[in-house]
Amino acid sequence: MTDTTPQRPLRVLAAMSGGVDSAVAAARAAEAGHDVTGVHLALSANPQSFRTGARGCCTIEDSRDARRAADVIGIPFYVWDLAERFREDVVEDFVAEYEAGRTPNPCLRCNEKIKFAALLDKALALGFDAVCTGHYAKIVTAVDGTRELHRASDMAKDQSYVLGVLDEKQLAHALFPLGDTVTTKDEIRAEAERRGLAVAKKPDSHDICFIADGDTQGFLARRLGTAEGDIVDESGTRLGTHEGAYGFTIGQRKGLRIGTPAPDGKPRYVLDISPVDNTVTVGPASSLDVSALTAIKPRWCGTAPTGPGTYTAQLRAHGGETEVTAEPVDGGLRVRFTEPVRGVAPGQAIVLYDGTRVVGSATIASTVRAKDTASAV
Repeated sequence: MTDTTPQRPLRVLAAMSGGVDSAVAAARAAEAGHDVTGVHLALSANPQSFRTGARGCCTIEDSRDARRAADVIGIPFYVWDLAERFREDVVEDFVAEYEAGRTPNPCLRCNEKIKFAALLDKALALGFDAVCTGHYAKIVTAVDGTRELHRASDMAKDQSYVLGVLDEKQLAHALFPLGDTVTTKDEIRAEAERRGLAVAKKPDSHDICFIADGDTQGFLARRLGTAEGDIVDESGTRLGTHEGAYGFTIGQRKGLRIGTPAPDGKPRYVLDISPVDNTVTVGPASSLDVSALTAIKPRWCGTAPTGPGTYTAQLRAHGGETEVTAEPVDGGLRVRFTEPVRGVAPGQAIVLYDGTRVVGSATIASTVRAKDTASAV
């Protein structure tokens, strides 16, 4: 396999969030000889209300930072209003998933629905060849000429997990100029400074961009209201109350507000969230171990597997890999872990890898507890 850095100049639309990574990516694409146009996506209907600083990619400052970077690079720059599409496909999906007792990944959904659906569709309609972003991932060309998504050269910065929703057509029109960068983030910043980009020292954002103050529970409470329910143990014994089951995630330890300690004195964790009866079940860490899962809505980065296979899987954006066997079944995916894993939540994405190649992703629908598997044997 070889890198797919194009040999001919392309018309490239560079998505510029206002951060250092996307600015350097756009600069590298222009330096490579491509005809680059920068675009900042306005994803908030009222960006003035967002907190200042670097909490997300929707603020007025971010738009201005992106414009200044484009001016320095010497490329045309536009702001595209995708706020309504973002609200429908990302924000409303986020709220609905929590309301249903699941734990969504809005960044992954944004890549699928906004950056590589809405944005790419519009770019192709306008005659662009590719969309360029500052993600750390690689696209390589297989022997048969098809394009594959691979992990970044530097695993510490790899972002292929949130790109696992991209299909073959989208990969054919994607550029990730930072994917081969085996450097520290400080070196990326140093490169930005050498290029005269003012965002060189801008802090990274690690929050959900549409939750200005970082208070996810408060955001959900404002959208869904409060609804008192029970916190129970595995036997059904009532231990306390909560103000909305949506405020919890599988594996959560802090913020349970249970006055009575566990009999063994050990911490308790959220094991299950039932929106039907508004109940949250808690228990010991060992009860979080999962041996298998089923997933829905698979998205394949190329040809879909036709039978069972052995892969490694990643279950969260900054998580490690674990060995699995996986098989497409009835339009979904059945996965079994070689060793039990802890804290797997419905709504999260599972991304399968064959070495460094991203095979595809799916949304976790249900899990099988390791203790249940053991008791059935």
